[in-house]
Amino acid sequence: MWMFLPGLYHGLITTLGTPCVIAFLIYKWRRRHVSMYDAVEEFLQANNNLMPIRYSYLEIKKMTKSFKDKVGEGGYGTVYKGTLRSGRLVAIKMLGKSKANGQDFINEVATIGRIHHVNVVQLIGFCVQGSSRALVYEFMPKGSLNKYIFLPEESIVLSYKKIYDIAIGVARGIEYLHQGCDMQILHFDIKPHNILLDENFTPKISDFGLAKLYPVDNSIVSLTAARGTLGYMAPELFYKNIGGVSYKSDVYSFGMLLMEMASRRKNINSFVEHSSQIYFPTWVYDQLHNGKDIEMEYATEDEKEMIKKMIIVALWCIQMKPSDRPSMSNVLEMLEGEVECLQMPPMPTMSSPERPMMNAGENSNQSCSSIQSDESNQSTQF
Repeated sequence: MWMFLPGLYHGLITTLGTPCVIAFLIYKWRRRHVSMYDAVEEFLQANNNLMPIRYSYLEIKKMTKSFKDKVGEGGYGTVYKGTLRSGRLVAIKMLGKSKANGQDFINEVATIGRIHHVNVVQLIGFCVQGSSRALVYEFMPKGSLNKYIFLPEESIVLSYKKIYDIAIGVARGIEYLHQGCDMQILHFDIKPHNILLDENFTPKISDFGLAKLYPVDNSIVSLTAARGTLGYMAPELFYKNIGGVSYKSDVYSFGMLLMEMASRRKNINSFVEHSSQIYFPTWVYDQLHNGKDIEMEYATEDEKEMIKKMIIVALWCIQMKPSDRPSMSNVLEMLEGEVECLQMPPMPTMSSPERPMMNAGENSNQSCSSIQSDESNQSTQF
């Protein structure tokens, strides 16, 4: 289609003249942006029972002292630190103006605008005024989790117990999104950058720009395109032959996150000495499968058990087939249970999706089998 546009413009210029063509292009540009603003306003009018407060642009400007203190920036826009009239600190995300149809804004407000959970960041308010769109969140003073698990020199080193507690909190947040609402909320972008920490290091899931709402009885959902961040995206988003897209996609992303939290390193690392350790999940599986311990500096025996438990649970979560992964409820049971009750899963693989895999609960002893998988009722239970 686009290859014909130069010819079309040339024809318009020949027929109408340059001023008319420029006016035509300005009209089309304005119509596209009016359509985007209309889509946002229509959404807000149809959902007038939303809990967040609607602020004016002037109020947003006052909160941020004319956007004085920038605390983050990305493809989504820019985040500023602000203060409410009550004195409460907030983080204000000014969304970029290039987001088609305002869908990122609608996704955020439609999902976290209607819920409140200790492990989901709270959306306090929003602003829609002309081309300006802003989201006002509770302020998270400790920043994002990625600052604490990949250990740059200036980072604060968290204890293994604290890492474990954060993992439990994130799992509870995702379980709530999947099962605790009238509609199931699929996040599709679980990763360290999207886990924020409050002053007590309580984790809160953030950034719902890619999230989708689905009825709770939908076991498989339809997507027109893959969404998420490479390294955390579930394989079914690329390979349709291994299973449909469902809440199990978030389970996979959580597994990749959990593995990085347990190891305090990225899952894929091209700088390790041995090529076998480049993809950490495969390397750590071989270590555990062969009865070897994973070295953890300064860890107590209790902490070593916690980390081993996190790794085994992560290996279950990142199974190739969605049907072989546990639900988040079962993930929580495994994380909060005894490590002796955990059976090693099959080796996670990205190279041979046709390889038959054992169901998560097979061949485990009866006292522990219920926490390995809920596949017997997986197609309808959320």
